[in-house]
Amino acid sequence: MIASGSRIRQIGWAAVLVVCVALFALLSLQVQTVRSEVLLAEREIISLERDVLMLETEFQTRASQRQLAEWNTIELGYKAPRADQYLESNRQLASLGQDDRPDAPAPIRVARAELSAADMGPKDMRSPVTGEPVTLASANAGEDAGAIFADAFGEFLTDASPIRPANAQTPASGGADPAVLLSEVSQ
Repeated sequence: MIASGSRIRQIGWAAVLVVCVALFALLSLQVQTVRSEVLLAEREIISLERDVLMLETEFQTRASQRQLAEWNTIELGYKAPRADQYLESNRQLASLGQDDRPDAPAPIRVARAELSAADMGPKDMRSPVTGEPVTLASANAGEDAGAIFADAFGEFLTDASPIRPANAQTPASGGADPAVLLSEVSQ
């Protein structure tokens, strides 16, 4: 009898445990449902706040249109365009550029010079800053343009670099112990 009573208790505890796990699963599903509803409500609140902000901005803009109209007419002298100011076609737009008077000046033309092949070559160009002659990479047909650029850029980087070559000097004390010098430097 003791063994059967112990067995019934074990089955009872197992049943209680299964019921607790089932209730926990149902409760966690309910929590997830409420959490998703809260997130949807927060998103809707944010959307409504944006709409309210947009409507407030539009209301302020429309309220200030009277003030803007007064500024346009009184201070700036702006007026709304009239119907006769609009053009009907591209031809009408092009005709605005032509002067119909008999004493009208000739239209403006762009000056243009014909260049010969000899004029097209590299010229003696000078730097406006230093006044030294400038050589174009294309002018040096016999040399590699990439090498010329690399040399010039390397010199530029060397001049612009904050790192300078170290000037090694011997200590004034003559034969000082290097360990002592290192300890002085680290302090």
